[in-house]
Amino acid sequence: MKRVCVVIGSRANYSSIKSAMRAIRAHPDLELQLVVGASALLDRYGAAVSLIEQDGFSVDVKLHMLVEGETPATMAKSTGMGLIELPTVFERLQPDFVLTVGDRFETMATTLAAAYMNIPIAHTMGGEVTGTIDESIRHAVTKFAHVHFPASQDAADRIAKLGERLEDIHLVGCPRIDLVAEILEGREDGLSKDLFALGVGDALDLTKPFLLVSQHPVTTEYGSGEGQINATLEAVARTQIPAIVLWPNADAGSEDIARGIRKWRERGRAKDMHFFKNLPVATYVHLMDRTACLVGNSSSGIREGAFIGTPTVNLGSRQDARDRGSNVIDCDHDRDQIYAAIRRQIDHGRYAMEPIYGDGKAGERIAEILAHKTVKVQKQITY
Repeated sequence: MKRVCVVIGSRANYSSIKSAMRAIRAHPDLELQLVVGASALLDRYGAAVSLIEQDGFSVDVKLHMLVEGETPATMAKSTGMGLIELPTVFERLQPDFVLTVGDRFETMATTLAAAYMNIPIAHTMGGEVTGTIDESIRHAVTKFAHVHFPASQDAADRIAKLGERLEDIHLVGCPRIDLVAEILEGREDGLSKDLFALGVGDALDLTKPFLLVSQHPVTTEYGSGEGQINATLEAVARTQIPAIVLWPNADAGSEDIARGIRKWRERGRAKDMHFFKNLPVATYVHLMDRTACLVGNSSSGIREGAFIGTPTVNLGSRQDARDRGSNVIDCDHDRDQIYAAIRRQIDHGRYAMEPIYGDGKAGERIAEILAHKTVKVQKQITY
C-alpha cells in the first residue's frame, strides 16, 4: 500500500485538494497522510483545520510554520521554517509520494523538503500562468515534481514545453471543480440568516441580490493592498447592493488589506456588509451560485466561476493570463472602473457553464494514477 502525504497550509489549499484526499482515503491501495500547517492552523485566518476535522479527516501532524507579519521578509522566513520542520515530519511518516498543491510559499517548502529527501513529488495545478510570485513558484515546483496533474489543456501543454515527459503529465482537471459539481447537485443550498451568526456585520437577505468580495494581496505589489481594497469597497458601496466580504489570505501584504477593511468598518461605512474570516467550501460555492457578482482577485472567479457561470469582476494583475471564461470582466484597481464593471455584470446576469478546468472527476483520477504510478527519484526530462 502506497502512503500519500498531503500538506495543507491554507483554506485555499484545502478546497483545492479535498476531493483527491477523499479519493486517496477510499482507495484500497493507498493510505492518506495529512499534515496541516501555516495559516490553516490560525484563528485569524479562520482555522481551516477545524473544517478539515469536521469533514472527517484525521490530521497526522499539525505544524506551526508561519512567521507573523505578512511581509516579503516573513513570507521568505515562513518558507524557511517549513523547510526546517517538514523533513522531520517526512522522516516519521515515510511517504511514498508527497502530493503538493499549486503555488504558495508552503508548497515551495514542501517541495524542497521532499526533493532533498528523495521522496517522489506529485503536483496539482502546475503549468498555469498568472500574476505575482506564485507563477515563479508554480513553474519551479513543476521542475521538481515527478508526476504532474494539470487542470487545463493549456497548462498541460506548458508543462510539456518546460521539458517534462508526456507520460508523466496527466490532464485530470481541477479538484476544486469536483467539489463544485457535487455541491451543486444537492437540492438545498442551506443558506439562511443563520449564516450571519458567524463573522461580523449586518445580516443580509440572501433572497435578494448581493455581491461577494474576495480580494487577496499581490506579493509583487506589496504596500498597495490598502488602497486596492479601498477602491473595491467604495465601488461596492456605490452600487447600494449588500455585500459579503471575505478576509484575505496570509500572503505578504494581507495586513494592508485587513487594515483597509478594519478602517472601513471603524469609520461606519460597512452598512449592508458582512465580513467573514472563513467559510465552509459548500457555503462559499452556494454563495457563488447565488451572487449577482463576485468582485476581487480570487482564482475562484476564474475556476469555479467558469463552471458555475458566476458573473465575475477580476481586479488587477493577480490572475494575469490565467485561462478564463466569458464570465470574467477584467479591470484595474480604480473605483469607477470597478463600479462600471459590476453594473455590467449585474445587467448581464448568470453565464453559461464553461468546463475549462474539468468535469468533476479530478480527485478520482489522481488517486487511481498514484496507486499505479511508478517513478524514478532521479527525474527524466526531455528537451
